[in-house]
Amino acid sequence: MSRIIPTLAFLLATLAAHAQPVFPVSVWYGGGKARAPMLESGARAKKELWRQDVRQIRAQGFNTLRAWIDWATGEPQEKQYNFETLDVLVELAQEEGLHLLVQVYMDSAPQWLGDKYPGSRFVSAGGQVIQPETAPGYCRDHAGVRAADRAFYSALANHLKRSPAFLGFDLWSEPHVINWATPVFIDKPEFCYCPNTLARFRAWLQHKYGSLDALNAAWYRGYRSWDQVEPGRMSTILSFTDYIDWKAFIVDKLGEDLHDRADAVKQAAPDRLATSHAAGVGLFASPHHWEGQSDDWTMASQVDYYGTSFYPKHSAFIDRDVPWRAALLDFTRSFGFDAGRKGFWIGELQGGFGTIALNVSSTVTPADLRIWTWSALARGAKAINYYAWYPMSSGYESGGFGLNQLDGTITDRTREAGAIARVIDRNQKLFLDARPPQSQVAIIYNPLSHFVGGRQRAAVYGGPQGEVAGIERDSLLGIHRALFPTNVPIDYIHIAHLTPEKLRQYKLVFFPYPLMMPEAPAKLLRDYVSAGGTLVAEARLGWMSESGKASDRIPGMGLWELMGCREVAVQTGAKGRTTIRWADTTFPGLKPGDELPGTWYEESLEPLNPSARIVARFPNGDPAAIASTFGRGKTLMLGTYLSAAYQGTPTAAAASFFESLLTWSGVARPIQAPNLEAHTLESGMDRLVFVFNHNAKPVESTVRLTMPSGSFQAVDLLNSTPVALQSAEQSVEFPVRLDPNAVRVLKLSPRP
Repeated sequence: MSRIIPTLAFLLATLAAHAQPVFPVSVWYGGGKARAPMLESGARAKKELWRQDVRQIRAQGFNTLRAWIDWATGEPQEKQYNFETLDVLVELAQEEGLHLLVQVYMDSAPQWLGDKYPGSRFVSAGGQVIQPETAPGYCRDHAGVRAADRAFYSALANHLKRSPAFLGFDLWSEPHVINWATPVFIDKPEFCYCPNTLARFRAWLQHKYGSLDALNAAWYRGYRSWDQVEPGRMSTILSFTDYIDWKAFIVDKLGEDLHDRADAVKQAAPDRLATSHAAGVGLFASPHHWEGQSDDWTMASQVDYYGTSFYPKHSAFIDRDVPWRAALLDFTRSFGFDAGRKGFWIGELQGGFGTIALNVSSTVTPADLRIWTWSALARGAKAINYYAWYPMSSGYESGGFGLNQLDGTITDRTREAGAIARVIDRNQKLFLDARPPQSQVAIIYNPLSHFVGGRQRAAVYGGPQGEVAGIERDSLLGIHRALFPTNVPIDYIHIAHLTPEKLRQYKLVFFPYPLMMPEAPAKLLRDYVSAGGTLVAEARLGWMSESGKASDRIPGMGLWELMGCREVAVQTGAKGRTTIRWADTTFPGLKPGDELPGTWYEESLEPLNPSARIVARFPNGDPAAIASTFGRGKTLMLGTYLSAAYQGTPTAAAASFFESLLTWSGVARPIQAPNLEAHTLESGMDRLVFVFNHNAKPVESTVRLTMPSGSFQAVDLLNSTPVALQSAEQSVEFPVRLDPNAVRVLKLSPRP
């Protein structure tokens, strides 16, 4: 959907930029006990006091400070810059042998900006004008605000590039249209409807449709001029194409804004890094979110590195289990390495217990930090930024999220994180060069799945980090949870970024909750299967197009031919639940009579070609799943949502079903580690191996890796001791004994 075209200047700057010079393992520290985005005053006079903190940070093993600047403090009067705090911190970093990263907060905008441009305030869908209270600043769609915004980034880059300790920027923390301010006086806010955004939206529509007549036909309107065009504000029984366009525009707009900021700093300092990070990746976020939700793939293409915040114990009732965290990190890895990109950053990693007002999380332990950090590193993270050195000193997060105590007491959490930092520092190039192996399994990520019904299907806002509770999320999580114990690498692939080359690497593609999809990928999926791939899709495949129009036949967009069947009836299961009874003998691990939980729909299917056969039935006897062939490949059409059902109600039979798909499609098992989680990364001729014990008891097991022919040696990176390997044809193995929450990290190298 994106129409972003990088400027020549940005491309040249990117090509001129040096490779990432260091693997940052940082702590967020803005000087003293200030909490982001706030800053303490009188930085110059506090330099020696702050030096004590900086020396502690270095002594613990961290190699980088992650400081910040807010626009209001950095430019209190137009063109009069105040970078004193950053000057002190970059001096301290350089003097104490550390690097410096700078987080930029533009949502904390200066008062003079609003005075100069009174028409730049955010406007909600109901016409309410938002007066900033520090946040959320002013709308960047105003030409004056955009120019001032860009000028600030440029001035900051020109100022900081003089120091060799300065690594680069995080240009935008957790991007949305509106950040860090909840207008509680508005029942259902949605942003931004100011005249400047409306003008930008109209230009976007002109680019997409070309003419007003084409827009009127798509939206079922009768506009006589472009000045009359506005995004819809209501849910109607007719077309909701206007709403889909509005949300697609938001995605492009946020990407263009991030690109513009990256361009500003790259023109000034092309050899420094430009990064950004999401609050909660798209796996846990809905495009319906009123703040204006970004798309991870779009954002990742604008900067050197894009990543995510990672708060597994954010606040009360948030305690993500191991498979949940694994899915989040695999999703982040997927957009971080897609299209030849170099990886991803963990922009914020929770350092201590979380709190939002009275909602306090469970305790964060050193073992938590060990598992969380190495889990990110095992996916190829290229930076870890712990949030924060001190707990939050003010606001509704007061007392939470810090590595240490607010009185300065160093904790065992800090020591654990610092020990990991030392391992990375000793092996900088190894970790910087590391790449994930090629996966043979993909789950299609399709943001359009949220739009069935338009605004009528707005998902519930689920709380911290934009987490959304709904079948869309559970559908993406369930199959990952089921396959997680197999240690088979799994990619998430964005439906709008599919290519024949990308699909070709996968032996199994799973399309969960595929009710609404763009038309273009239908041919790509058809060609993929015809060439020998395996596609498994869930109920009502291609029911609606990207404009919200229903297909004449389901599966839609010609996919009925690919899947070898069509829908003959559909109903919602009793209380939203159902089961399917397996009736086929050819799937390994499954036998006739096995019952698999499903959720929401019961879609009765009719075979349409001689190769199509019924492999499962609903309780009423109707066909519930059809297996078929197409060209050199094969397909499986499911008449309900097995993935979402597994996320909520995992069963042994359902786990066997999902694992059977691996064998059925010929997926290899490159790493086997019974009762343990295991991953590999490839770094030149070396291979990194990560093994985790998430069990409550010690585990003794054998890790077996598929390897090319040759002789290999291994060393444990955590204690620098050699590890004995047993070699066999095309594989090596080694025994492990791991205590609960223990991690093993090995480097395998060819023998000289």
